[in-house]
Amino acid sequence: MNALQETNIVELRKRIKHYFDAVEKGDVVRVYPNGKPIAEIQPLANRKDSWKRDVPSLRIPGLSLNREILDDRAKSPS
Repeated sequence: MNALQETNIVELRKRIKHYFDAVEKGDVVRVYPNGKPIAEIQPLANRKDSWKRDVPSLRIPGLSLNREILDDRAKSPS
């Protein structure tokens, strides 16, 4: 979390782009109508696209997944 910004409903409506730009940069915006906090707008935890995420490769000793798929395709009727 970079910074905490606080605002009320009226200011949030007037400057919504400003606050969402701040959230996109990592800030959290806390909303106070009538002086009591009711909500926080915060960045999503993991915003990387699924194909860009680091995930461990599936490895099964003694088995080639590619070979199994190709063998299965060769055996199935077309």
